Amino acid sequence: MKTNPKAQLLQKRKWRIRKKVNGTAARPRLSVKFSAKHIYAQAVDDETGQTLAYLSSLDAELRKQKLAANVASAETLGKAFAEKATAAGISDVVFDRNGARYHGKVKTFADAAREGGLKF
Repeated sequence: MKTNPKAQLLQKRKWRIRKKVNGTAARPRLSVKFSAKHIYAQAVDDETGQTLAYLSSLDAELRKQKLAANVASAETLGKAFAEKATAAGISDVVFDRNGARYHGKVKTFADAAREGGLKF
């Protein structure tokens, strides 16, 4: 059985990014993932392998807003994640776009997280 060539290229992009982007306890990695329907974001300390803060469009409060994986929802989730991360004591992060281009939804999420108080 052959593997999907697009999936192989995505995996190569993820590996290439992860060689350079590494999270610590002082500056965790902010990983964002856009599926077809939902948005997932988490701050990860790669040294210990722990997730320090997590938020997705499946969260109870955000589910009421009927967020999808689009630009408007990315802005809403970016601001909400920044609030949750600052409440957890995280102010500086390293942004991991998870193989996606820094364009559209990804850029809007990053800009909203910066407006919310995260530095990267």
